[in-house]
Amino acid sequence: MLTDDTAWAAVLRRDRAFDGRFVTGVLTTGIYCRPSCAARHPARGNVRFFADGAAARAVGLRACKRCLPDDVGRDEAAVLAALDEIRQAEDAPSLAALAQLTGYSPTHFQRVFKRAIGLSPAAYARALREERARDALSGGSDVTGAIYEAGYGSASRFYENTKGRLGMTASAWANGGAGVTIHWAVVETSMGAMLVAATDKGVCRLSFNEDASELARRFPKAELVEGGAEFEKLLAEVVASVEAPGDFAHIPLDVKGTAFQEACWKALRAIPPGETRTYAEIAAAAGNPKAVRAAGSANARNNVAVLIPCHRVIRTGGDLGGYAYGLDIKRELLKREGVE
Repeated sequence: MLTDDTAWAAVLRRDRAFDGRFVTGVLTTGIYCRPSCAARHPARGNVRFFADGAAARAVGLRACKRCLPDDVGRDEAAVLAALDEIRQAEDAPSLAALAQLTGYSPTHFQRVFKRAIGLSPAAYARALREERARDALSGGSDVTGAIYEAGYGSASRFYENTKGRLGMTASAWANGGAGVTIHWAVVETSMGAMLVAATDKGVCRLSFNEDASELARRFPKAELVEGGAEFEKLLAEVVASVEAPGDFAHIPLDVKGTAFQEACWKALRAIPPGETRTYAEIAAAAGNPKAVRAAGSANARNNVAVLIPCHRVIRTGGDLGGYAYGLDIKRELLKREGVE
């Protein structure tokens, strides 16, 4: 059961993750709204919370015409139906076809879908194809076969859509990093041994208490080179940033994931030093407020500790949650940033 304090806090931050869990009744205006309603917040003393629209209507309130709180269930059903259609279709369905399927106008459905998923239907379909291609290539499928199995009509379309997104060529991805040079080093820090590795695009791995065998496992056919003059400059910046955590935006990264994972990592990098966010807040910032577990998974799949600061994410109740390299390191990183 939600407490009134929790519900009010959700209203104040217009948290879409709570849409459908309760409605906000404003006694002075006689209306009820979604928690995420964009209207100006009422005075706390004029607010009551109800389990759903039916409960609010039972005391004489009417639905807000701006946020349409009674449409939450319908919107969710429409988005789920569209997701299912996109996943099963051989070719990405048009916006008009999805709108007809769900009973919305194309313009309105585009807004509903993007609000729920964080991407337009077309962008989601592209991301899904890229993810399927990436999985097939990582599994050892031949490049041409993987491209067509993922739903691309031609090899040229695949390379056009994924240029710069996979981090290396499709052939290299399929062959464990073949043709890619990765410079690396293990350095001692005040938090223990730290592995740093980088391609010519940026840091691709930062971890604690690991060695080059982890890189060999991830990129078995890449050329692993210890040290290097240019790499040493980058390494010095990375070590300095870890020893005194702060703003890491100036350090280039070479990390790739699904569209949602990359959105979560972007949200993590936007957290100011000295502040924390919950998994629910990261999911919302990534465009899918209900994907809290997926946000946790994106944290766990972060290949670049500290520089993508997943240590700044805690549970809703204030508990530190987990950390791939142990809670002692997480506590120390937060302490150095002024979070007690």
